[in-house]
Amino acid sequence: MKIKTAEFIISNTDIKKCPKPDKPEYAFIGRSNVGKSSLINMLTGRKQLAKISGKPGKTRLINHFLINEEWYLVDLPGYGYAKVSKKERNIWKGFIKDYILTRENLMNLFVLIDSRHNPQKNDLEFMQRLGENQVAFVIIFTKADKLTKKQLKENILHYKTKLLKIWEEMPVFFISSAVDKSGREEILDFIGETNTLF
Repeated sequence: MKIKTAEFIISNTDIKKCPKPDKPEYAFIGRSNVGKSSLINMLTGRKQLAKISGKPGKTRLINHFLINEEWYLVDLPGYGYAKVSKKERNIWKGFIKDYILTRENLMNLFVLIDSRHNPQKNDLEFMQRLGENQVAFVIIFTKADKLTKKQLKENILHYKTKLLKIWEEMPVFFISSAVDKSGREEILDFIGETNTLF
């Protein structure tokens, strides 16, 4: 799939104000500082589409972008560490949860995981909750350029070992890098194929 146009539509915390659910939608989520904005910018070929910040927890709203006038890309707030109050974190949890569980045109949730780290408890718990609620998701291992091929293989194997204790089979996953653009074609092809199911 080629990205011809990428247009910002709306930011909000109210599910009712999201665009009409008349197009397939793909949301991106992950722990703070996982490289989500960089990945979104790499996928769309737009350097400033999603705001990149050195501060974890920068995205605090549900951000909708219309791609090729055919489907929505959604940038969701991260979970885990963020320098915000507990009250604000709980508000995030509320509207993120509402969005994930009730958005009828959500075709897939991309769960971003930093490939440099060992399996993190909050990532594993988050994916388990998605499974329990039958939410379709795919894993994207980010920042693959920061590791050697051997390290990357070992780290993903650690995740597989952990996940296969909970899941019958390993969820679909992609390996990506916003720096060398690896994974871009595979992720966009997956979206293109899934769009045909809408």
